[in-house]
Amino acid sequence: MMKIGLIREGKNPPDRRAPLTPAQAYALTQATWASGPVEVYVQPSPIRCFADAEYAALGLPLTEDLSHCDVLLGIKEVPVDQLIPEKIYLFFSHTIKKQPHNQALLQAVLDRGIRLVDYETLTDEAGARILAFGHYAGLVGAYNGLWAYGQRYGHFDLPRAHHLKDRHALFELVKNLELPPFKIALTGGGRVAKGALQLLEALGIHRVEPAEYLRQTPAGRPVYTQLNSHHYHRHRHGKPFVAEEFYRRPADFTGEFWPFAQATHLLLAAAYWHPEAPVLFTKAQMRHPQFGIRVIADITCDIEGSIPSTVRASKIAEPVYDYNPHAEREEPPFSREHNVTVMAIDNLPGELPRDASEDFGHVLVTKVLPQLAHDATGLIARATIAQSGQLRPRFAYLHGYVRPPAHPVAAS
Repeated sequence: MMKIGLIREGKNPPDRRAPLTPAQAYALTQATWASGPVEVYVQPSPIRCFADAEYAALGLPLTEDLSHCDVLLGIKEVPVDQLIPEKIYLFFSHTIKKQPHNQALLQAVLDRGIRLVDYETLTDEAGARILAFGHYAGLVGAYNGLWAYGQRYGHFDLPRAHHLKDRHALFELVKNLELPPFKIALTGGGRVAKGALQLLEALGIHRVEPAEYLRQTPAGRPVYTQLNSHHYHRHRHGKPFVAEEFYRRPADFTGEFWPFAQATHLLLAAAYWHPEAPVLFTKAQMRHPQFGIRVIADITCDIEGSIPSTVRASKIAEPVYDYNPHAEREEPPFSREHNVTVMAIDNLPGELPRDASEDFGHVLVTKVLPQLAHDATGLIARATIAQSGQLRPRFAYLHGYVRPPAHPVAAS
């Protein structure tokens, strides 16, 4: 029998998402895996988007002590003092890029013999991620960008997304929203960008091709364009743009975003950015009189990455800040006309936690958790960062990241 525990989120600020909805957790108990039946236990939480009573109503036991469970499921990083030794944990550890603030977390995972399976590293055999909150990050990020634009100019007033019940309430709210004429640029074409597109389409905003976007002035209505990498990158040696080459060798390309920076009022940044790739624009360009962007929703939230005004992540409670391009510093939101307003929330799906949790849990139940009993495709093995006090071979590059004493790499 496999025993699964849903842990209470312990990171601050708190995250209200859950890896499994009550219905999904109950469905697991009705299934039989290769290893036998499944039991699910729930650690009580005052902040989880699903009330404890919703789990209890389906007969799922509520318990503070999950030490009897084999597998523990969370969303965000687990506080070090809450890690139970020699368990299988699944959560977003945010360690694979050597994030300094989680160095102690990975060291504790190794010291306590924990098997860490990171959601971010769950990939199919072709290397594509199978589990992410990107769609909801894009949807909420675009909504927040629109909210910030309305707050800055007073053209319209929207409630915050986390005050709405779910995505259906959000779509109902915006479908008849009257917007002024302004121009929106959306970068990217993946999950995050598709979530942002869903909002723009729900708003009924007119879409134009990039070339037309640069030529026209919006007359009586807002317009948007979607920009992919080939629209604003050029090969340094004049060669034709090839996407595979750009992703493999981004340093060989130059950025050509400046025409769009002049034409845009609201930027929705949803494109993945590699540190070796060109930035969208520079701090000096932001000081140029023709720089047109006044509000940026940096959905990808790369600190001091492709967008130099993203100097820090913002939080759901305080979603925006201003960047003064002349002083190159952060200032209070909506404080000066020449400032750029930045929305850079780093946990956007947490604003629609029930919807995001339901979609996430569906993939977890159907494609991931059954593999814990029989990892036929190697899905769990590929996503395991550490096991039995050792880094797995795929993550051997993290050796210098964890603190001494060094740990040997496990045999494949």
